[in-house]
Amino acid sequence: MGRTVWFPGHMAKGKRQLEALAANIDLILEVRDARAPNLSSSPFLHIFAPKIKIWTILSKADLADPNITKIWAEHLKSKNLPTWPLDLRKGGLSQIRKELTEKKPAFRDLRMAVVGIPNVGKSMLINQLVGRKAAPVGGIPGITKGVSWFRGEGFLLVDSPGILDPHSDARAHRIISWIGSTRGQVIGNWEEHAKECISFLITKNLWQGVESAWGIKPEGTPAEILGSVGKRLGKLLPGGLVDIESTGRVFIDAFATGRLGRMSLERPGDPPLWESLK
Repeated sequence: MGRTVWFPGHMAKGKRQLEALAANIDLILEVRDARAPNLSSSPFLHIFAPKIKIWTILSKADLADPNITKIWAEHLKSKNLPTWPLDLRKGGLSQIRKELTEKKPAFRDLRMAVVGIPNVGKSMLINQLVGRKAAPVGGIPGITKGVSWFRGEGFLLVDSPGILDPHSDARAHRIISWIGSTRGQVIGNWEEHAKECISFLITKNLWQGVESAWGIKPEGTPAEILGSVGKRLGKLLPGGLVDIESTGRVFIDAFATGRLGRMSLERPGDPPLWESLK
């Protein structure tokens, strides 16, 4: 697969921290985006496997097709990955808290790490588990320096930087940018992102949400459709020309935040999403 060069220093540092933490963690909470659970799975989980139990949180479940999310949850559970689809803005963690209590060792707090790609919902999960005003408890004797632990009820939780796989196909990173988990402008311009996303949605028969939101049918080339979006939204330059770059950014933002309807981009067993892109 192709290699993308976007692997910031904090991600490399985060990977080293995860490696050092592996011997001191009881449980991993992996956060994935419910719209693309395979695409948004965390790289480097092999650092912890097979000794450490992994639980999967499908965040942004309110933005995904609920029927497909249910299929994903059953699929992941069949792989020995207990799974909770959640809209983290609304909480809903009572069952998770109960099971965390049951896993607590008798002689100390349960130690957990939250992992996931950037902007997938890790901070929101931590806020729900330990409270928005939770203060780091600092280093723990005998455990890796340079990471912050937060104390919950019967557990200690450590956050990790969002990490993308530096060896994954560049097309995968482009799709990840559509769901808001990386910065699209780092990978390419907004116009090209939007045109590629438009083509993807039409190919995958996922255009209905766009048509419902903006009344635009999937007719014409991606460039023509994006131009129609710009006109519909009033994204015009002096002289009446469409500001195509601004329109592209609005399109991707609307897609990422669910304003174009609930969509799931993949199902268990599908080929890798990026293979549908050029």
